[in-house]
Parts: sequence; structure tokens; C-alpha cells
Amino acid sequence: MKIMTTSIALLFTIFAGQALATDCELPTLPAIPDGSSATMEEMIKGQQGVKAFQAAAAEFRACQDDTMAELKASVEEGNPGAAPKYEAATADYNESVAMEEQLAEQFNQAIRTYKAANPS
Repeated sequence: MKIMTTSIALLFTIFAGQALATDCELPTLPAIPDGSSATMEEMIKGQQGVKAFQAAAAEFRACQDDTMAELKASVEEGNPGAAPKYEAATADYNESVAMEEQLAEQFNQAIRTYKAANPS
């Protein structure tokens, strides 16, 4: 009976870890306007897309923080399936930071290009 209970608990932990790993949704990057030909309205819309992405990325990272804390605890408890999920969650977290940095640089470049094309 004890083996069965332990097996069921282990399966529950593994499946709970899998569910945790998929709860957080990484946002998709918005389109950046071409600063050389965009209108002011398109640049503003692009800025709104950047801000929306930043908010979604912050929500994603908050979710990942919770997930990573639970997965780390599971790793410390000896769950063999939790370590790869923890590493994947960490990689996704880091990817969201890199995406946000890349987006900011692309949008800043679009602004510089827009200002050069529209000096007034």
C-alpha cells in the first residue's frame, strides 16, 4: 500500500510540474513600424504595441517567478522530472528579457529613423 501511495504521489508531482511549466504564456513581439515611411499615427500605434508587450512580459515573468519557485522546491524535494522543467522555465524567463531588450532597441531605431525622415 505504501508503494502505491508513493507512486501516486510521485505521478501527481510529475504531472503538477508539467502543468506548472505551461501555465505562463510568453507574449509575442509586436510589429515595429518602418520609421523611414511610417506616419506619426503608425509610430504611436507601434509605441502602444511596445508598451503592451512590456506589460505582458512583466506578467509573464511574474508568473515564471512563481513557477520557478515551485519547480525549485520540487527539485529540492528530489523530483527527478522537475530539474529540466526548472531549467526550461529559467530559459523562457531569460528569453522574455532578451526579447524585451531587442524590441526596445528596434523601436528606438525606428524612432531615430522616423525623426531623420521627418525633421520638422
